[in-house]
Amino acid sequence: MRYFDLTLTPEDGALHPVDRALAETPSISRLAILHFDSFGDGTGVLLYKLAGDPDVLVQDIEEHPDVVAFDLLEADDEEFHLYLHVHPGDPAGTVMNLTQKYALMIDTPIEFTNRGAVQMTVIGSHDMLQQAMDEMPDAVSIAVDEVGNYTPDRKDMLSMLTDRQLEVFQKAVELGYYEIPRRATHEKIADNLECAPSTVDEHLRKAESRVLRALVG
Repeated sequence: MRYFDLTLTPEDGALHPVDRALAETPSISRLAILHFDSFGDGTGVLLYKLAGDPDVLVQDIEEHPDVVAFDLLEADDEEFHLYLHVHPGDPAGTVMNLTQKYALMIDTPIEFTNRGAVQMTVIGSHDMLQQAMDEMPDAVSIAVDEVGNYTPDRKDMLSMLTDRQLEVFQKAVELGYYEIPRRATHEKIADNLECAPSTVDEHLRKAESRVLRALVG
């Protein structure tokens, strides 16, 4: 497996209609996407790191047709976090579908440049990434900035997980959650562990985040 540092540039400087609204707010600067996830109904959640005045966002975000829910978090004088639950939108939706289709992993944070592009690290094989890039819409240009090999130390990485995270992670692997096509859902894993699907989702996201951060340093 390899890591690929990519720069993605949407033609209109935005990943999603709501992202476009953020980009067009003069007193707000997009710094990074700290977390993202997609759900079976096509909606997705994102956690933005933004700079500027959070109060100017409230009305526009509340009235935006693609926003399901939002919340402002940890606001201070310069930077704050914005939680968003949004309806499907492109090119973000296409990027997510392709990463899932070709079993690629995207590390976070995803950082914004001052030209409206985003920089991200993708983990997978060269063939997996190439197939995904071949199907990327023309509205997004991609530059490969750096490529490298990694040889993860499995024991060291798993030692970073809590006992519960490790249990959920191992059960997901056992049931085929990471196989292509995927053979298990959060619900199936939850049934095996006798817990809620939301608990599985939380533990898998945290486990994946810790493991991926260890892989790419």
